[in-house]
Amino acid sequence: MGQIFHPSTNTISRISIFGALFMVAGLLWVIDTVMRSPYITQAGVARDQPVPFSHSHHVGGIGIDCRYCHTSVETSAFAGIPPTRTCMNCHSQLFVDSPVLEPVRESFRSGRPILWTRVHDLPDFVYFDHSVHVAKGVACVTCHGRVDRMELTWQHASLHMLWCLDCHRHPETQVQPRETVMDAAWTPPPGRPDLGRRLVEDYDIRTRVDCSTCHR
Repeated sequence: MGQIFHPSTNTISRISIFGALFMVAGLLWVIDTVMRSPYITQAGVARDQPVPFSHSHHVGGIGIDCRYCHTSVETSAFAGIPPTRTCMNCHSQLFVDSPVLEPVRESFRSGRPILWTRVHDLPDFVYFDHSVHVAKGVACVTCHGRVDRMELTWQHASLHMLWCLDCHRHPETQVQPRETVMDAAWTPPPGRPDLGRRLVEDYDIRTRVDCSTCHR
């Protein structure tokens, strides 16, 4: 029986197979890159708010402690969004005629809360407890970045599961003394690895990476 296909077909077949493999690999790489990009994660994207609240001014400039506004961060899963009366504790005396703060004054007069845009918004199937992390020496800046330098707040990290797991697997690289958790400008000493390992032991931190830790 004579040969049906020309010998060059073998070369074409090999090129086609390898080309398809490269195309699939390239497509997977593109998908992974897009999924990790700010377009999807919103990391580094400043969010517009009803009132342009500046952490840079309030925290970095005049030194307001995180807990003044986020009152439940040490005691509950949710850090808490400050009610309008918290804003008015100062702004009933300061910048009382500022047009920018009119939504705050209107909220206080009417009793209707300001509808802030959530910046760090985890999926409903993810459980995160602020109080546990604070108690274990995980600083605000670990997840939220240097908010004391942000005019408008943006999401510091991707919040992908792998990002969380990196810390859960190696907590000694992130934990710091509890009394420094709210200090955005705290810098680790030269012996950072030794300090981290000691704190992991002192605070009884365990490398929990089982699914039920965050998915309940």
